Amino acid sequence: MNTLIISTFSCTFEEFKTDVSGFITAMSKEVVSEYEFVQAGEHKSHLFMNVIDMDALCTEMSSDEAREWDKKNNCKDTVYAIELVG
Repeated sequence: MNTLIISTFSCTFEEFKTDVSGFITAMSKEVVSEYEFVQAGEHKSHLFMNVIDMDALCTEMSSDEAREWDKKNNCKDTVYAIELVG
């Protein structure tokens, strides 16, 4: 499933990208097969992902580690399913 996550955060974009890439890599290719960050501002990111296992992604995003990281970095995520039109 093609997914877009729009995130706002208090850390820098580079810190966000590095840390979130680490979370995604730890999940394995069975959860997310590919992803790409787009910087939408110093404290905003658009993350495009091909999610293979949405349940596993949701479990990871709601883990204690992820919640602590979100709290520390004032991170708010909005998740969208993307569908090809045409």
